[in-house]
Amino acid sequence: MSTYEPPRPWIASYADGVPDDLAPVSGSLIDIVAASARDYPDDPALQFFGRETSYAQLQAAIDRAASGLRDLGVRAGDPVAIVLPNCPQHIVAFYAVLRLGAVVVEHNPLYTPRELRKQFEDHGATHAIVWNKVVSTVQDFPADLAVSNLISVDVTRAMPFFTRAALRLPVAKARESRAALTERVRGTVTWETLVESAPLSASHPRPSTDDLAIIQYTSGTTGTPKGAALTHRNLLANAAQAQAWVPSIQRGKGCVVYAVLPMFHAYGLTLCLTFAMSMGARLVLFPKFEPSLVLDVMKKHPATFLPLVPPIADRLLTAATDAGVSLDGVEVAISGAMALPHDLVVPFEAATHGYLVEGYGLSECSPVLMANPVADNRVPGTVGLPLPGTECRVVDPENPAVDVPAGSAGELLVRGPQVFSGYYGKPEETEAVFVDDWFRTGDIVTIDEGGFIRIVDRIKELIITGGFNVAPTEVENALRQHPEVVDAAVIGLPSAHSGEEVVAAIVVDPAAGIDVDAIRAFARGILTPYKVPRRIFVVDELPKSLIGKVLRRQVKEKLVALTGGS
Repeated sequence: MSTYEPPRPWIASYADGVPDDLAPVSGSLIDIVAASARDYPDDPALQFFGRETSYAQLQAAIDRAASGLRDLGVRAGDPVAIVLPNCPQHIVAFYAVLRLGAVVVEHNPLYTPRELRKQFEDHGATHAIVWNKVVSTVQDFPADLAVSNLISVDVTRAMPFFTRAALRLPVAKARESRAALTERVRGTVTWETLVESAPLSASHPRPSTDDLAIIQYTSGTTGTPKGAALTHRNLLANAAQAQAWVPSIQRGKGCVVYAVLPMFHAYGLTLCLTFAMSMGARLVLFPKFEPSLVLDVMKKHPATFLPLVPPIADRLLTAATDAGVSLDGVEVAISGAMALPHDLVVPFEAATHGYLVEGYGLSECSPVLMANPVADNRVPGTVGLPLPGTECRVVDPENPAVDVPAGSAGELLVRGPQVFSGYYGKPEETEAVFVDDWFRTGDIVTIDEGGFIRIVDRIKELIITGGFNVAPTEVENALRQHPEVVDAAVIGLPSAHSGEEVVAAIVVDPAAGIDVDAIRAFARGILTPYKVPRRIFVVDELPKSLIGKVLRRQVKEKLVALTGGS
């Protein structure tokens, strides 16, 4: 256990009302809904296509689902796979699994069979709660991965009657919506059977604070996804840190949270699920982001707290402007996963009269580590300040026991109550990412005098050319400044002369003429010569994660295949 206590210059930059530290959390995640059901039983907990579920109803559904799962053989410590989009059943399933002391394993329902199978091979769950549209994917797993209890969920059953009826209309749009949302499944236990036939029982075991709660798979943007083992303490602490960061939004005071981010992702899970439930908020669920659906809700129940990513903010702002719908009432929007352009912040804040601030986190950290203050002293271009109780160091990547001089770039190390203790079933990988009790994020950062942190790049994605380190993000940002460049991804390819050469893949405005030499000349006006891409490839689109992050690893694989690796 390290006794090193680094300085905390960021405390002086905290917004009014944000505490320096937080008291240790206690209890478990199931206490979140229980407390809100006790304090606000008749208040809406969930809203799905207009249909509301009160906190008392939500708690009753969780209790029944837990009883049903226990009758099927789910026991404390068992991993239970959840493969669902955002829907009320997802919330109920999440807390019902935890109610038994079992472990939630979240999955992207849009994963390919190969991607989903690899995760099941890793965690070995024999119980799965699955969207009926993709149940066949799980049923087709080989015999050694057979799921003994497969529960199919028809998300349309949680919709209002008239919305469900509209999906049955013999028109093309209704047929498309119906096909996207539901599928008949045989050989499974239906969600309705599980919940409606189960007797209520108070004899379930209760998880403790340090019990494993969730196996959250990393995004895999820089390698094979690994399951981050997160405890109840980790996730409770992160929800408490989020509460502390926005003191203007008070628990049980009409807070409205929009779940436009997928809850199977760590970002959406914490800010759209555990945080919202801890606040006694109205959580409005969207199976996927569609600006028109969001704007319909905005007219009656504006979002108090809106977690998003820059592409969602941009599309929402454009749609609101085109439709003449006000975004006024959004008090706090927090953006993550990628850099937040300042030229998006200004019009978004003008439209909402609230704040749009950038944050940063990792699946291994529940996931939020830092955010810009919800105040006028926020610093565009940075990911903000460490949350209360979070400690940071900047170290030499080659010798992580040595701190770099103040203001210098180095690898970010963190510790705090939200930081995990290791990867599920992978002790060697776990050992590799810790220095004493400090977690190595793999990100290169600088910290300024006010404690604001700026991400330079990821260690594994740095390009070494001619002995110089090149940060792909810096080059990408330069290329995106060209008026004809819509998006860019920069990677390194092997070079016989310089180790690696800087190579870019760009998406250009279809209406513009393509002049790669002009784009390189433009970059030379911004970047040091060794950072300018030696080659630029024009592509139709860049591969991205579900939340919009460019997958550089896939870009590199495609360019290697195209060029033969040289």
